[in-house]
Amino acid sequence: MSVDQPQETWHAGFACLVGRPNAGKSTLTNALVGDKVAITSSKPQTTRHVIRGIVTREQRQLILVDTPGLHKPRTLLGERLNDLVRETLLEVDVIGFCLPADQRIGPGDTFIAKDLAELQRAKRVPVVAIATKSDKVDRERLAEHLIAIDQLGDWAAIVPCSATRGDQVEDVLEVLGDHLPPSPAPLYPKDQLTDEDDERMIAELVREAALEGVRDELPHSLAVVVEEIVPREDRPEDDPMLDVRVNVFVERDSQKAIIIGRGGSRLREVGTTARVGIEKLLGSKVFLDLHVKVAKDWQRDPKQLQRLGF
Repeated sequence: MSVDQPQETWHAGFACLVGRPNAGKSTLTNALVGDKVAITSSKPQTTRHVIRGIVTREQRQLILVDTPGLHKPRTLLGERLNDLVRETLLEVDVIGFCLPADQRIGPGDTFIAKDLAELQRAKRVPVVAIATKSDKVDRERLAEHLIAIDQLGDWAAIVPCSATRGDQVEDVLEVLGDHLPPSPAPLYPKDQLTDEDDERMIAELVREAALEGVRDELPHSLAVVVEEIVPREDRPEDDPMLDVRVNVFVERDSQKAIIIGRGGSRLREVGTTARVGIEKLLGSKVFLDLHVKVAKDWQRDPKQLQRLGF
C-alpha cells in the first residue's frame, strides 16, 4: 500500500439473535449468511451450540451468533443452554430479538423482553426487534404484530422479514450493521462463512436429518458425536472418498428403535439426507457409517453431558 493511500475503515462486530424456541433464528441466520451454517427444524429447541455465521459486505462484517432459544429449563441440559445464551448476550455489540409474526406475543416473549431490558440497563446493548415469518400472515395481522412488539419494550428499531422468502433480509442486515463498532480490518477472512469446525457441522447435519418427522419427545434426547473422518485407502487420486463414522446417542431403547426404523429403513433415510450436506461441506465423496447408541438419561447426568460435548 502506498503512503498516501487512505486505509480502509471497517465496521465489524458481533450480533446475537435471541427469541423463544422455534422463532426462526436459525433460518434467519442462514438467510443472512446466504448459506447453511445452522440447522433448522420445525421442532423447537434444535440449536444447541453457539454458531457463528459471518456476513461480509462493503466495509462491514457482521458475525452472527445463533443461540439456543431461551426457555424455562426442565433438565440440567436446559439450564446449561440458558446460561450459554446469557453469557453470549453480555459479549455482543447488538442483539436481534426474533418474534414470529404467525404467533401472538406470549409469556415466553415477555420473559425474554424482561431479560433484555435488564441487559440494556446494565450494558447499553442496542436491541433490534425482528418480526420473523412475515410471509405467514396478511398485512393487517402483521401491522397488529408490529404494534404489539412496539408496546413490549424499548427497541433500537423494529424490522419485519421473511427468511424463507428473502423479504427484507437485507434490511435486517443493514439495521444490525448500523450498530457495529469501527475496526481496522475485518475480524475473519472476507470469504469465510462460519468458524464452526467440520466435525461440529457434520454432527449438526446428522442431527437435523434424524429430527425430520420424529415425535416431539425425541429432539431433546438426541446427541451426535463424530468418531472419525479418514480417507479411504486404495482409492484413485482423482476419485477420493472419506469414511465418516458417527454415533447417534438417545436416552432410551424405544427411541433407538424410532431412529433405526423397521429393518433399518429410517436410519438409511437419515444417512442419505445427511450425506448430501456432508459431501458438500467436505468437497468429497463420503461413506457415512451411522451407529445408534443408548446413553441413559444423559440430559440429567453431568458426566455424560460432558462426554457428549455440553
